[in-house]
Amino acid sequence: MIVDQQNNSIITADRGNSRVIQWLNQNQQILIDYYGLAMDKNGFLYVFDCIENEVRRWKIGEYNEGIVVAGGNGKGNQLNQFNCPTFIFVDEDESVYISDKDNHRVMKWRKDAKEGIVVAGGNGQGKKFNQFSYPQGVIVDDLGQIYVADMWNHRVMRWCEGKEEGEIIVGGNGQGNQFNQLNFPKGLSFDDEGNLYVADYSNYRIQKFEIIL
Repeated sequence: MIVDQQNNSIITADRGNSRVIQWLNQNQQILIDYYGLAMDKNGFLYVFDCIENEVRRWKIGEYNEGIVVAGGNGKGNQLNQFNCPTFIFVDEDESVYISDKDNHRVMKWRKDAKEGIVVAGGNGQGKKFNQFSYPQGVIVDDLGQIYVADMWNHRVMRWCEGKEEGEIIVGGNGQGNQFNQLNFPKGLSFDDEGNLYVADYSNYRIQKFEIIL
């Protein structure tokens, strides 16, 4: 779910019905087999189509096919492809970060790029500091550091672009329900004070962490 503060509308991703709904004075919908959902600073909506393995961008209020800004070249592991990505983040430069789940990597597509670059993972499935196991939520802080919910490793990793390895900042203490553990983490979000919120999926809870930059 995203709140569009420009017109006080709520945008929800209704995956089971293959649509995105904007709740305003009247409901509007886009038909797409979605998963990830994000919005940039200009109010453009980004949605991942898991059938076409592509990210499309829409201008709110224009209900058309949108514009492909990443992927769209079929399923695969090349730099212009995805394999079941899940979450999307858009930074101030309109670069799109995608957690490419089944390729165990995070991709960055700069605006108008024809292919992406691997900014985290991409070294196969595993538990090493340069690997993921089905990454999910992705978010980037004001310093450009990339945070990834490493779902099947029950941890949150932080990567600096250009580095070969990340670091564990949350979890990494095995699967569990203690305060220092996670159980299949999925979504990530920051508040205005820089606290990190983690959707701890199989523990049915949201955890808040103070992050040291």
